[in-house]
Amino acid sequence: MDWQASQAPERQPRLVAQLTRMIQSDRLSHAVLLTGEQGSGKEAVAHFLIQMTLCENPQNVPCETCRACRLLKSGNHLNVHSVEADGQFIKREQIDQLIHELSKTARESGRKFYIVHEAHRMNASSANALLKFLEEPTSDVTAILLTNQPHALLPTIRSRCQQMTLQPISSEQLKQQLMEQEVTESMASTISKMANSVEEGLALTEEEEFGLARRGVLKLMEALERGTAHALVQAHEHVIPLLKDKEKAERILDLLLFAYRDIVACKANPGSDCTFPDKKALWEQIAMRSTFEQLTYQLEHIMKARRRLHQNANRTLLMEQLVIELREVNAGV
Repeated sequence: MDWQASQAPERQPRLVAQLTRMIQSDRLSHAVLLTGEQGSGKEAVAHFLIQMTLCENPQNVPCETCRACRLLKSGNHLNVHSVEADGQFIKREQIDQLIHELSKTARESGRKFYIVHEAHRMNASSANALLKFLEEPTSDVTAILLTNQPHALLPTIRSRCQQMTLQPISSEQLKQQLMEQEVTESMASTISKMANSVEEGLALTEEEEFGLARRGVLKLMEALERGTAHALVQAHEHVIPLLKDKEKAERILDLLLFAYRDIVACKANPGSDCTFPDKKALWEQIAMRSTFEQLTYQLEHIMKARRRLHQNANRTLLMEQLVIELREVNAGV
């Protein structure tokens, strides 16, 4: 288990402060339900909660040096158990095995904890087994359920848990975390608007088609400055071949939308951050000769194209028409 407790204060400062006060005043429930989007830091918060409780010398954060902290960080603390889906579901036998382990005498001092990852993946049998265990809590065991789909859990399970909602990761936080993973600032800026987690963002950096889509959209934006014919040629060379399915087409339109939002931001506030910082000079140039009304029309054309995409419009014709519409606004037609 990759121990992530140290990341929690930065990723979820308000929730961590709330948990710290609850632990210090001994108000933590026997069952906690952490809900939040993918990448919001649910596992990091769960680890912080456990380490803060088991740490032998806690202040407002775990000491990191006591025996309990060292065992937790190495993944060897015997009072911590976890369950995650075996295939598509968390199965009854996994919950039965967990309950069996928790019934044994603790081999370390302090409370026992168990984490149920993606708790919404419990099937009916495993959910009922866990519910029965939650209905008969023991004073030395704390459950931590993690999910991004709380309404997929049994209402009776939710009602027996202290529910806490994590804030989604901000695009700036995601950008910084991606850059720490040696992603370039320009790519991290773009990905931070399109991904919900570091893992999802890193996957995009390794996806060749995403890089091609980004480059294709930027080539198209440059071509739109030179004329309709040139823009159509660039669209057929660098964009239309990437419209393989509705999802890929929507990604292209999202990138175009972000490009025009960058231009609006540059016009409103020249010092603002960009989704495409490597093209900020071009955005400023377009912003200087465009009115807000023109830029609004261009954004509306892209949104209209997105709606038509979901109505199963021909993707090639859709992109050709969009290019013509964007260029017509450029030309002041």
